[in-house]
Amino acid sequence: MSCLTMRWLQFPQLRHICDRHHTLCPHTSLPVVALAGWCPLSPAGPQTTQLLVEPPWRPAVLWDLVTLTCQGSGTAGATTWYKDGQRWWQKGPDHLFVTKSGTYTCYRPSSGLSPPMSVLNDRLVLQVPARALLEGDRMTLRCRVTQDMSVTGVRFYHKDKDLGRPVSDTELSVSPLQLHHSGHYHCGGLVGSGMSQWQNSAPVTVTVHGEHPHSHHFDIPTPQHLTCLSTPSPLR
Repeated sequence: MSCLTMRWLQFPQLRHICDRHHTLCPHTSLPVVALAGWCPLSPAGPQTTQLLVEPPWRPAVLWDLVTLTCQGSGTAGATTWYKDGQRWWQKGPDHLFVTKSGTYTCYRPSSGLSPPMSVLNDRLVLQVPARALLEGDRMTLRCRVTQDMSVTGVRFYHKDKDLGRPVSDTELSVSPLQLHHSGHYHCGGLVGSGMSQWQNSAPVTVTVHGEHPHSHHFDIPTPQHLTCLSTPSPLR
């Protein structure tokens, strides 16, 4: 399955964007890295467009003053931005200060369409690091509420299994990461500024990888028994 095909399965609204840029819809199989929809560089493959988020958490939240950066090949100022599957800004800048919630992608002429990045404005949001997560890493889960709200009694869940009370009020660290830590996570808590009500966040998918997604493997020769033969000198 190609990376772009995988994105279609998770974000069907991207299909018509890719149709407009049909030359950038590969059918070759590529490996998958930790962030859903992200396609790594193959050892001999072309550069792909990446959408970076600051602060580096996903999903992003609107009240964090989010900046998106489109990285890829092509001339500066040639970035096309899409919001919720619709073209939003053609020939725009590489950096975008986000003022509206939604799902963003960007397109660069020489490297194609980026994976999507969601920016939420929900009352309660679970966030995970916006980077590749590898075995042995530490992953911090953050349960966040809008600035005018408070949350108490926070619980974190992995595949609907309660992970217990967090060490801090709103964060839980999972370490060292193992492959079985992949899956859906969400958090819940009593949210409100007066009368609190229990609310659950939207689920977030985490994939833990056993090796660095961009690492290259080289075969190490097996030790061999070598025999050195010499021809006697005729002068002896």
